[in-house]
Amino acid sequence: MSESAMARRRGIAVMLVLELLLIGLGVGTVRGIDAAGAGHAPRTPLASLLGPDFVDISSVRSDATRSAAPPPAGAGSYTWDCGRNEIGHRNTANIVTAPGYPGQAHHVHDYVGNVSTAVGSTPHSLTTARTTCRNGDRSTYFWPVLRTVPDGGAGHPGHDGEIQVPAAVTLTFLGNPRGNVVPMPVRLAGTVGDAVAVTNGGAHAAATWTCSSTPERRTTAYPVCPVGDRVLRLFDFPSCWDGRRLDSPTHRVHLLAPDRDGACPHNTFPVPRLRMTLAYDLPPGVRFQIDAFDGQNNSPLTDHAFFLNLMPETVTAKVLDCLNAGRTCDDS
Repeated sequence: MSESAMARRRGIAVMLVLELLLIGLGVGTVRGIDAAGAGHAPRTPLASLLGPDFVDISSVRSDATRSAAPPPAGAGSYTWDCGRNEIGHRNTANIVTAPGYPGQAHHVHDYVGNVSTAVGSTPHSLTTARTTCRNGDRSTYFWPVLRTVPDGGAGHPGHDGEIQVPAAVTLTFLGNPRGNVVPMPVRLAGTVGDAVAVTNGGAHAAATWTCSSTPERRTTAYPVCPVGDRVLRLFDFPSCWDGRRLDSPTHRVHLLAPDRDGACPHNTFPVPRLRMTLAYDLPPGVRFQIDAFDGQNNSPLTDHAFFLNLMPETVTAKVLDCLNAGRTCDDS
């Protein structure tokens, strides 16, 4: 490690100690605005040192982030284990938005589930491949990788850092509070968030970041978490299907989000709502960024994820039974 890098790390350690002392003394109570538009205290020294995209999670008011909270769910849930990409399945393909194309070299995806997902994948080829899911689910689930930022920022910012393997990936299906859900059709594609939210106006942005000890405090900024906490990325997918299409030109209008009461829009039907939670062990003082497209400034607002449903009928039947009966089921 270079002397400058060592000095930077020592400086961060000193700033962290100072920050903890200031927090303990109750310093810093003037209101501000974070990237999510939620009220919070001014950014702490460590958050300021890391950059404008970072915010101390303790300064994010839980009552001010209700607009980022997902709609209510039914009483039932189904959780299953597809690993955390320990096998290192990564590439630049996107079989939902650009099947058959390799994608940009600096926008890498992490995968769990189907182990064959790649540029040349087809729904037929995926149905015969192996899976990392213990329950036999051959669906594919993917998102942009998270990288630590190397000292000095050489090369493309945010594209050259070390890829961080999640410490845990949790997949959960939730029900609908207004009534029973119907089966999610095979080959249904789902999208949440917007990879180009910075230049696209932000209308489809759904980035949600938090820390393991404060899940009620949600922000669109990269969170600075307490020592020992995990950084969390939350993806709540839309769950109101139009009953006809497996995908749509925008990859959004065939599968819509329920309203704030959980009700689905007219002429749509509730299917199981997928929630993905990615947890990372990242010590305070380490800068990290998602592998964003050029022009998006590696903004946390551009976080996004996809799925292509290839769950076997037997597993789908179990999911529906758990959700519609209000039971909590765990196949992990």
